Amino acid sequence: MKRPGKRERMLERIHSWRECCPELVIRSTFIVGFPGETDDDFAQLLEFLDIAQLDRVGCFIYSPVEGAAANQLPQQVTEPVKQQRYDLFMRKQQEISAQKLKQRVGKNLQVLLEQKTDDGYTARSYADAPEIDGLVYIDTNKSLNLGEFYQVRVYDSDEYDLYGHLN
Repeated sequence: MKRPGKRERMLERIHSWRECCPELVIRSTFIVGFPGETDDDFAQLLEFLDIAQLDRVGCFIYSPVEGAAANQLPQQVTEPVKQQRYDLFMRKQQEISAQKLKQRVGKNLQVLLEQKTDDGYTARSYADAPEIDGLVYIDTNKSLNLGEFYQVRVYDSDEYDLYGHLN
């Protein structure tokens, strides 16, 4: 699939970026089931996730697109194998994401208030892309202004979301 860069060089970069900026949030997207992808290729991808510990990761399953050269490549991956790899990939990344977010519990975070809910508000931090990433749920009965920044103290997390109280 003509993925750029060498794995070790990429891991070195990630490590050096995190040394410079410990609060850095790294995002990437991966494809599984591309023609020619072997079991070993996929195992290496899972290993990369373990080592790189990326914060925000998306994944999609390869599907043929009209006119794409990849449609003619040998060793097409079967649909059941693609789905199995996707499921394994997502489980692995959910574990990583849950651990990364757990590290934010007990910390203060600036968030942008986005929506009122029955239990409070939803917001996002600098690490959360709109409509892609998880949310920060704020438990409060106070009347707050949408579109403004607030400080919250994170008290819990799950695979994708954080839960906080106003500071």
